[in-house]
Amino acid sequence: MRHLACIMDGNRRYAQAHGWKPWIGHQKGVDTVRTVLEFCLTEKIPYLSLYTFSLENFKRSEVEKNFLFDLIGLMAKKHLAELIEKDIKVKFIGNRDLFPEHVIPVLDDVELQTVNCSSLQVNFLFCYGSQQEIVSAAKEIARKVKDGLLHENEINEALFVQHMWTAGTPAPELVIRSGGSRRISNFLLFQSAYSEYYFTDQYWPALTLNDFKKAFEFFNASKRNFGA
Repeated sequence: MRHLACIMDGNRRYAQAHGWKPWIGHQKGVDTVRTVLEFCLTEKIPYLSLYTFSLENFKRSEVEKNFLFDLIGLMAKKHLAELIEKDIKVKFIGNRDLFPEHVIPVLDDVELQTVNCSSLQVNFLFCYGSQQEIVSAAKEIARKVKDGLLHENEINEALFVQHMWTAGTPAPELVIRSGGSRRISNFLLFQSAYSEYYFTDQYWPALTLNDFKKAFEFFNASKRNFGA
């Protein structure tokens, strides 16, 4: 497997089940992020994408959003040395025009400091929505056609992928969604056309290394014939 993607759902419900404030669930979810990073390194999976903050998440309360933004910046800074030591490259993928200004310098620094790492690339999909990503790619291609830089006959799937926010990352073979929901929620819609989906009722902070192993076993047992 080259690319594992995760929809990290259930943080708030995990907190609620323990009688905590919603944002504490996000804090606990960081430990599971570290677990899946270790899993990918052990299994030699070179790409990992994590649905960190969707465009729809902007509808949440200011308190929760601010906590999430601060947590992302804090965790990125706190674990930078560990990421470099473990040879993990970090990218933050999404609508950068919407990135909170106060965390941009931290995110940019983490990307810069890990740019030469090569054992694992982890994409944090931040301020991300797949429908919006597709529209953005279509607009960019349309502009190039209008400006005479592209001819319409040159437009194909490969060219379209090159204009997406996730350009350079292969399509995910397996998408894990925690939290009990059985839907895609605007996550890598174009890229996951032939992905296997593994759904679990476990909340994201409750997932263990064994849970990721079970998902991997499910994938290995799947017959992937791509319509043939």
